[in-house]
Formats: sequence, C-alpha cells, structure tokens
Amino acid sequence: MSILNVERLSHGFGDRAIFNDVSFRLLKGEHIGLIGANGEGKSTFMNIITGKLQPDDGKVEWSKRMRVGYLDQHAALTKGMTIRDVLKSAFQYLFDMENEMNDMYGRMGDVSPEELEKLLEDVGTIQDTLTNQDFYMIDAKVEETARGLGLTDIGLDKDVNDLSGGQRTKVLLAKLLLEKPDILLLDEPTNYLDEVHIEWLRRYLQEYENAFILISHDIPFLNSVINLIYHMENQQLNRYVGDYDHFMEVHEMRKQQLESAFKRQQQEIADLKDFVARNKASVATRNMAMSRQKKLDKMDVIELAKEKPKPTFNFKEGRTAGRVIFEAKDLVIGYSEPLSRPLDLRMERGQKIALVGANGIGKTTLLRSILGEIPAVSGHVQLGENLEIGYFVQEAKDANYNTCIEEIWNEFPSFTQFEVRAALAKCGLTTKHIESKITVLSGGEKAKVRLCKLINRESNLLVLDEPTNHLDVDAKDELKRALKAYKGSILLISHEPEFYRDVVTETWNCESWTTKVF
Repeated sequence: MSILNVERLSHGFGDRAIFNDVSFRLLKGEHIGLIGANGEGKSTFMNIITGKLQPDDGKVEWSKRMRVGYLDQHAALTKGMTIRDVLKSAFQYLFDMENEMNDMYGRMGDVSPEELEKLLEDVGTIQDTLTNQDFYMIDAKVEETARGLGLTDIGLDKDVNDLSGGQRTKVLLAKLLLEKPDILLLDEPTNYLDEVHIEWLRRYLQEYENAFILISHDIPFLNSVINLIYHMENQQLNRYVGDYDHFMEVHEMRKQQLESAFKRQQQEIADLKDFVARNKASVATRNMAMSRQKKLDKMDVIELAKEKPKPTFNFKEGRTAGRVIFEAKDLVIGYSEPLSRPLDLRMERGQKIALVGANGIGKTTLLRSILGEIPAVSGHVQLGENLEIGYFVQEAKDANYNTCIEEIWNEFPSFTQFEVRAALAKCGLTTKHIESKITVLSGGEKAKVRLCKLINRESNLLVLDEPTNHLDVDAKDELKRALKAYKGSILLISHEPEFYRDVVTETWNCESWTTKVF
C-alpha cells in the first residue's frame, strides 16, 4: 500500500536547482535511507513532503489519515514546559479524546433516551480507543522511552529552555517515538546522541513496524536499520534495494557503464561529423552526408554528470608547542552546580585524545574550561607555552547572513578574492555555495565553511567539538585522513568510534569523572 506519492517534483533556490522532475513512492513498512552529499537537498526534500516548503512544481500526496512524525532539529520548545510535559504532549490527541468523553458524561443527564443511546455508543468507541492506545499507561511509556534516550539522567522535571542542543534533540526524538506515527521522518537523529543511546535507537528502528525515511551520514548505523536506499545526486533521486554497501557497488557499476557508453557515443559522433565534413561538398556523396547529419541531429546525446568537488583538508601547522599542552589541578567544572569531581589532568605535546561519554555530563564544558572561555567552579588550569589553538565549536546558534566569501575574508583580510574562493573550493564547496549566504547552506556546508577557517590558520593544538556532525561520507573520510596526518596535538569530542578510533592515541571516558548519576 502506498503511503506517499511524489510526482514530477522540481525545486530550486534562486538560480540553483535542487530537484528536476523527481518522483518518489513510499510503501507501508519500508525502511528507507535517504543519502547524498552535503547540499544535494535531503533536508529540503523532507521539508517539501511535510508541507513546510512549497515546491516550484510537482505533486505531493499522502494517504488519508496518515500520521507523520518529523524530527526537525529546529522545532520550538516552549519555555516553562518540563521534559515530562513535552513527552506527555505526544499523547495530546488522547487527552483531547478523554476531555470529549468526560464532556459527554456531563451531558447525559439532560438528553432524551435516543440521544443518551447515541452518547453511550460514542463514549464506548472513545473508551475502546483509549484502552487500545495504552492511554492509562502513558506515564510508564514516558518513563521507558525517556530512560532509553538518557533523559531520566537529566531529570524529567527540568525546564526545556535550560537544555543543551544534544539534550533538546533527545527530547524531540523521544516525543516523536512516543507518538508512534504511521511514518517517521528522521533527519540525522544520531548527531547529538552518544553511543549508548545510538544503540538504543538502532534497536528501536530495527523493530519498528511502520515506515521511516532516515537521513544519516553514519553508515554503520544506516546499514543496520534500512532495507532501501534513495540516492540524491545531480537533481535526481534514484532507488536501490539493499543497504549502503550494495548501493555503492551498483552505483559504481552503473557509473562505469555510462562512462563506457559515453566514450562509444563520442567516438561515433566524431566519426559522423568527420564523414559529413568530408562528403557534404561532393555531389556523389552529398546524400550520404545528409543521411549522417540527420542521424547526428536525432541522436540522444549522453551527458556525464559533473564531478562534485571533493574536499581536501590540510591543516597548517604552527611552531612547536611546549612539552606540556595543559595541566589541570583539582579542576571542578560546571555552571550553577559542579559537573565533575576534582580533576587532575595533563596533556603533553603529540597526544591525540578523544573525550567520550554520554551527553550532558560536561565534555564541552571541560573543553571551554581548559581554554579559559568559562571559569572553573574550583581548581585551576595552566596552559602550556607557545600554543596556537584551532577551536571547532559544535555549531553557531545565531543565523549568519554573511556570504561564504565575506566570512572567510573577515577572518583572513590579507587574502585576495582568488585565495578566498580557492580556500573554500578546497573544502568541497561549489561556486554557487561560495557566493551564497551562510544561513541558506545545509548543515554540512556550514561545517565546511567553519573547517575552512580552521585549516587556513596555523595551529599546534586542535580542539574539536563533534566535528563530524552533518558532514557527508567523503568529507568525514578526508577529515579523518587530515587529522591522522596532523603533527600537532588534538583534543576531540566524538560519538563515532569508527571516526576517532584510528585518529587518537588515547581515549578519556568522562563518565568516570562526572557527578551525574547513570
């Protein structure tokens, strides 16, 4: 049974086309991975099918009474609501039904026997629905899902306005899963989840009976939960049965076949043109030349897709740092309350360290405390000598209306425009991206602009807070290669073992320091 039909969809931003005549069909129970490089339009596609964005052309049709759940990273959470309030709001439609039923009970004393019979019938229907939807077990279901995603560690009575980006995403995801929609639309759900909760989500999706569409650049996660791939590239959307690895095999084979057919056709075109040029002037051979020209005119010429620019990240290395990068004595991190026990930490030149552990325990706070951006609750940190620090923050909270060119030029005023454009192009951005305002770029493209700033400034210590969030597979692989080649020291927060395992020399588990209870 078809849940969603998309026919002849076309859309673009300004002169930049995103989709051209795209069709898509989603069937009941399908588990789809929506993949493609940064900026190919995956999130735009989600916004179009959920009605948040109107396409330039084409038709989007959902089956009737279809409940769609969309994990939107930008959804608003109301100040004053607790986590528990938000999670219980997943069942608002059931609370509304209960109010309707109570209203019917209140009217029963003032109606005729015929109306009473009708009210009793309606009440019975609502009561059956409430029972079937586990309405009287809502608190238990909220607790179970909140525990699975680590929200009970934060505290269900905490105001949602006080949450970090990762905690906020967990709340939105938990609410969505509790709603049990007919189809789940998930846009990079693992970005702000730690390893334990990624594993919980993996099991949940493996057992999920309804359909879902998942955007993710975490290939091991994607492979473990989907059975179909839709690949977005060059304004087209193509379907592949199987997982990502199988898609790569078939896609590469199709690409080679197309290239072979292109070469054969180009040779045929060259031969025909040569024959026409040599024979059109001669009376004896003019008819044959005209026949060849007609064949040329009618030929459906094969076009190869333009190669997407592959990013190249080469970090500029500064002078040699002192032997000690930093030393912390009795350091307690936190804001209004401590997040850690007293810490004695030391990092030496050449070390590459991954900070791991659950969200909300203070990994980012530790980085900012070490760098002196926020004061420690107690204790102190001594930074080493000759440090040249490159700091990659998770992502900017405010909308940035600079163009990419302006953003890099502000950072490196001595660059020529050619050097600015070349620096951005090396990070995998096309001319259209480079000339666009940062606010209209995808999450992955924004990350590449921030990486561009980082790699063009000399450093001997890289401090990286979740650098792989939003990055596509090519960019992630290239960043991994560059970090392995980097001669300086690295302090890295990441929830992707596949990424950091080959980069770092050691791993610090922050859960062993935290004051939070697990």
